[in-house]
Amino acid sequence: MAKKLIIDLAKCKSHAQSSVKCSYKHHPGNKGVDSLLEMVRFALICRKCNAAPCVSACPNNALEKKRSEKLDDDVLVRASMLCTGCGTCAIACPFGTIFTDLIPYVSNVCDLCRGRLSDGEKPLCVSTCSDGSIDYRQSRKGEGMVEVFDGIVVKVADGQLWEPFLRKNEKAKK
Repeated sequence: MAKKLIIDLAKCKSHAQSSVKCSYKHHPGNKGVDSLLEMVRFALICRKCNAAPCVSACPNNALEKKRSEKLDDDVLVRASMLCTGCGTCAIACPFGTIFTDLIPYVSNVCDLCRGRLSDGEKPLCVSTCSDGSIDYRQSRKGEGMVEVFDGIVVKVADGQLWEPFLRKNEKAKK
């Protein structure tokens, strides 16, 4: 069984992610973990409404729904070269699951360090993640994990896919 990058949504804190380093070789300022978190958030937190007003509201056609092999559902995908960071998608989202502060304008890429890790070595993002929300190991079904993309597994809190990202004041209203 191959090792996978495991992201624990309950432990993820946006302020802690800023210290995570990435060894993506094509540009040193890359924050690959940002692109991973965006993909995960769109795959798991988005309510996947049929009308998808966020897609139709985007003035640059930067959002589209694509079929996901892992989730057997449509997943929201952002074309970072078309996105200008205007935030129209966040305004149009009827469920409030798109936050403008979670959509980085700068394009970041994660290649999962494929072909660059020696035996026993973990990706740089794992070793520099201070809150322990990113790991690299083998995973087993039934550990509260969902494989959202090839090589990317997400640990979800109590089976709740979107709960960890509600803002604190929204949780208090419940």
